[in-house]
Amino acid sequence: MTTGFSSGSSRFADYFVICGLDTESGLEPDELSALCQYIEDTKFRDGARGKLARSNEGENFEQSPLRRTFKSKVLAHYPDNVEWNPFDQDAVGMLCMPKGLSFRTQTDSREPQFHSFIITREDGSRTYGFALTFFEEVTSKQICSAMQTLYHMHNAEQYDILHTPTSPKGPEKQGLPQTRPVLHAAPAISRLQRFNSYDISRDTLYVSKCICLITPMAFAQACRKVLEQLHQAVSSPLPPPLPLESYIYNILYEVPLPPSGRSLKFSGVYGPIVCQRPSTSELPLFDFAISEMFNLLGVENVLQLFTCALLELQILLYSQHYQRLMTVAESITALMFPFQWQHVYVPILPASLLHFLDAPVPYLMGLHSNGQDDRTKLELPQEANLCFVDIDNQFIELPEELPQFPNKLEFIQEISEVLMSFGVSPEGNVHSSNSQARYTFRSVDMVSDNRNGNLGLPLSSYPLRENETIARLQALVKRTGISLGKLEVREDASCNKDPRVQCDEEELKMHQLNIQVREVFANRFTQMFADYEVFVIQPSHDKESWFTNRDQMQNFDKASFLSDQPEPYLPFLSRFLETQMFASFIDSKILCHDDEEKEHTLRVFDARVDKIRMLNVRTPTLRTSMYQKCTNIEEAEKAIEMRVAKIDHTALHPHLLDMKIGQGRYEQGFFPRLQSDVLSTGPTSNKWAKRSAPAQWRRRDRQKQHAEHLYLDNDQREKYIQEARNLGTTIRQPKLSNLSPSVIAQTNWKFVEGLLKECRNKTKRMLVEKMGREAVELGHGEVSITGVEENTLIASLCDLLERIWSHGLQIKQGKSALWSHLLHYQDSKEKNATPGGLGPPGFIHDTERRKSDGGGSAMPPLRISLIQDMRHIQNIGEIKTDVGKARAWVRLSMEKKLLSRHLKQLLSDHELTKKLYKRYAFLRCDDEKEQFLYHLLSFNAVDYFCFTNVFTTIMIPYHVVIVPSKKLGGSMFTANPWVCVSGELSETGVLQVPRNTLEITFECQNLGKLTTVQMGHDNSGLYAKWLVECVVVRNEITGHTYKFPCGRWLGKGVDDGSLERILVGELMTPTTENDERMCRTPPMQQSPGMMRRFVTISPSSKPKLNTGQIQEGVGEAINGIVKHFHKPEKERGSLTLLLCGEYGLVWALEQVFLHGFKSPRLFKNIFIWDFLEKAQVYFESAEQREATPDENWQTRVRHFCRFMRAINSTSRNIGKDGKFQMLVCLGARDHLLHHWIALLADCPITSQMYEDVALIKDRSLVNSLIRVLQTLQEFNITLEASLIKGVGI
Repeated sequence: MTTGFSSGSSRFADYFVICGLDTESGLEPDELSALCQYIEDTKFRDGARGKLARSNEGENFEQSPLRRTFKSKVLAHYPDNVEWNPFDQDAVGMLCMPKGLSFRTQTDSREPQFHSFIITREDGSRTYGFALTFFEEVTSKQICSAMQTLYHMHNAEQYDILHTPTSPKGPEKQGLPQTRPVLHAAPAISRLQRFNSYDISRDTLYVSKCICLITPMAFAQACRKVLEQLHQAVSSPLPPPLPLESYIYNILYEVPLPPSGRSLKFSGVYGPIVCQRPSTSELPLFDFAISEMFNLLGVENVLQLFTCALLELQILLYSQHYQRLMTVAESITALMFPFQWQHVYVPILPASLLHFLDAPVPYLMGLHSNGQDDRTKLELPQEANLCFVDIDNQFIELPEELPQFPNKLEFIQEISEVLMSFGVSPEGNVHSSNSQARYTFRSVDMVSDNRNGNLGLPLSSYPLRENETIARLQALVKRTGISLGKLEVREDASCNKDPRVQCDEEELKMHQLNIQVREVFANRFTQMFADYEVFVIQPSHDKESWFTNRDQMQNFDKASFLSDQPEPYLPFLSRFLETQMFASFIDSKILCHDDEEKEHTLRVFDARVDKIRMLNVRTPTLRTSMYQKCTNIEEAEKAIEMRVAKIDHTALHPHLLDMKIGQGRYEQGFFPRLQSDVLSTGPTSNKWAKRSAPAQWRRRDRQKQHAEHLYLDNDQREKYIQEARNLGTTIRQPKLSNLSPSVIAQTNWKFVEGLLKECRNKTKRMLVEKMGREAVELGHGEVSITGVEENTLIASLCDLLERIWSHGLQIKQGKSALWSHLLHYQDSKEKNATPGGLGPPGFIHDTERRKSDGGGSAMPPLRISLIQDMRHIQNIGEIKTDVGKARAWVRLSMEKKLLSRHLKQLLSDHELTKKLYKRYAFLRCDDEKEQFLYHLLSFNAVDYFCFTNVFTTIMIPYHVVIVPSKKLGGSMFTANPWVCVSGELSETGVLQVPRNTLEITFECQNLGKLTTVQMGHDNSGLYAKWLVECVVVRNEITGHTYKFPCGRWLGKGVDDGSLERILVGELMTPTTENDERMCRTPPMQQSPGMMRRFVTISPSSKPKLNTGQIQEGVGEAINGIVKHFHKPEKERGSLTLLLCGEYGLVWALEQVFLHGFKSPRLFKNIFIWDFLEKAQVYFESAEQREATPDENWQTRVRHFCRFMRAINSTSRNIGKDGKFQMLVCLGARDHLLHHWIALLADCPITSQMYEDVALIKDRSLVNSLIRVLQTLQEFNITLEASLIKGVGI
């Protein structure tokens, strides 16, 4: 049916634009691109560009006049303006011809080139442009002679440069024999001249011209056809059926946008054009050929690029073809459904906006390459978080530490199957990909060939490049048994297609392939986030106040969500949940209540999620990493086929307009100046009155299409948009207008504000997470951070620092801007260091540093030195790249609580900062810099182990000091002491300590957080008794100092006769006299409990506790162990500390046995071990008498005696308390403690050795103790080797 407009639709195209050479103003060099050319040239390391470049001065060699860029102008646009989409002359001009005008002669190729572009408005909505650039003969004599003059000048310069001997200064004619000296001079010249010369008498000059449609929606295929047919009309010998004005008028005013879910047919100059728009329940409109991206890059690279985009890294696409840049950018962002790219998005970056590459924000930009420079010539301001994609060479450069997309292999396999069913190689195929994807012919030929029996190619003989992914894929393929047989089915199906299909087969194929690939991608997110709604945190207040506090609010319960995910997904998901696109997605979920309010993407996504959940009803499959393939491809394809088979609307045909006689004539080969009087306004008859109805519904329609803002009522949305505009982070596209210094300054100012805001939010988030965790260990609230998540937060802080350091950067070495600055600083300090100076250069002597309580006098404090910390990192062989070094240095500084201080010191060298940074750089904005350092200072309030926990294999020097008691002279001590240090990662083995100094420094592989020190002596010499106060161990790189309190004797016949002890340590809190540090939460490993209130004396002088306090002590010790096992594995602190540390399980049970213990004589100490040995003797004799037939009792007795014998017969010289500790640890490991307590409570020895009030004699107390100990049964307790060395059980 022929249709007019309904008031709810709007028109297909807003503007028709012609750009090109303005003969009035003549040849103007394009200053902007020339300037950029100049900037690029000065940046290149060899000082000039191109293969023939030899000279640094004057004109660039291969930039002969034909290769230079000249200013293009928007020559005309119709209509003048439409209210809902004001015409932006600068932007359209720049993007239609991003490189300006180019000239050719008859010898050059002059194929028309099609490309599309996008203009993003400040509110995030978009307008699309589709441009066809072709060449027209230059008719203006002035322009031709201007070009000739330029050539004379150029040739003269060129000869001077080459120092040619006598040579004619005119341009050489192509066919004439050349004079000897020139030939003699340089073959390069003749080559150059042949390609680049222009002679007015002989050559025809052509100049580029561009016709363009600006449309509200991206119907790329339809627009391309319209433009190609218009171009064909002027270049073909026969005139078109109607004047061009009729067709252009038709497309501007008489062709509507198809309503959603419908298809539309309208007339081009030579044939019908069909376009169709998905319904509200399908994936949004996408009309570029995805297959082209896979052809250009290959599946593996596409997936890596996709991962970078999802994690919001900086992405730079690089190609000589504008359309390739646009296709890849649009395809990648379309595949993100239901998420939307929230940052700077400029698929085609005009030459004049190159300075925008140092934008310190995530961006997705496309840079045009001239095809001659390789990647090494391209110096980019920041490369630390950059994903660089060289499209033409199928090459991708990834940032370090990029996590893998979940189920990557199966995902690649599924995409490859779809591609192969259309004859597209999953490997990519650069050369087959023309600017238009021509995959159909290949697959059709293959299949018809297959029928003739010529082609029996299995997949493995595809010309695939050898790489391991493909090898793995082939293995998968063999398993799944997909073959080209399947291709045939698919083709036959399409051959028997409904003959009524209106659009050509090629286009239908493109739509089918697009929808299949997009469904496969969308299905990944529906599977991954199938139950995301459960974790959305609904705001407690009204929308308005939620809005004002948006920054501070958490809108998604990340920790719970992650704790439910399969382990392999975590590295990717924990980073993805931190992105802006995820936050915005959840925001829009919170802001809409019912389906009506939901924006399109969210509605479609939620419907799919509901469908999955109905199928699965929360079955465990959602939880596992089982790969679920996409199931709704067919229905999506059907919808498209139906629309194409039965066209819903047909637009009015083009018709003769009311033009004067003689208008509308044109000359073949030239696109005419059109009649503006007929094109500037649409139809006015009543029939069409409603078409120019107020622009409001159009605007509403546009807002629906690009609903990138949240659904609020209109005032709120306006307010939101206003806010978004003011945030530095939401610059979606640079202003494509006049690039005055003030505009550039303003943009940079926005960036600076955005960076500061981001820094504030990041530090706050990290502190809240960390404090949250430490608060839990103090017994408040729930744990909220996991190791993966902490790593993610620190990695994103490193990214932010890199972005800050690369903003406004002038000089950089290597890929990391931060490390480059540090190296410059190191150089300057080492040059200025005076030989007689104190210590290594760059040291700040800070005596307040690391004064530790107890061991303070034992160890001189570590000096604070920025350069020393750099040297530590430089000495780590495992870290190879600059980016890696910068990250390691940040982690180390955070662990040492020196990040803010180091950076302050680095930036205090103003001369250096001035030399390295432009005036507008963040690091040269003093107030912002101060605030930024202040935010970083807040990290000093918490303990991070982000260096120790990440670099687990590096060598670290440790310093050990043994502190003997001052009370009893250790100076007489004659034996030889030894220590063995253990940490969470490994232990050192026995190290001899020199008796005279009692300290050693040794280097070994990272031990992790330290847990125990075993120490002892060899009992040699006259006086082998030794009272040791503590042992202090320091990690010489991170400065972490651990104190292992002892307070006991080591020696035969003194204390409990022990020659060695196992000491459990904890991290010491550095206390400084001047309180420049912020308040501090207690160190990470401790779970201090109620016991601190009762016990103020050290554990060695036996404190007297009452039964209530003892019970509480046991309860807290057990509680600590239970909590330990409830944390995720990577988060657990030291179990040894909970067993043997202060107020641990051993201490608590010691209190149980000491309560009411009879001490026979005043001076003889009796130990619990003595009691246990007596009980053992009793049990052994009772067992022989077989006094009790109860089998259970016998098994328990047997266990108890076996453990007692094993501990007593150990070769180690541990004393009675050490043996008791060992017994408790083994009993806890084998879940026997509660049995033993029951045995001992009934044992007659107990009544002899304990008073009547003793806890062990109180039935009800013993029963409750047994119940508490039984809770340990469900845990698998693994003991540190040092605790049970020498006991073979």
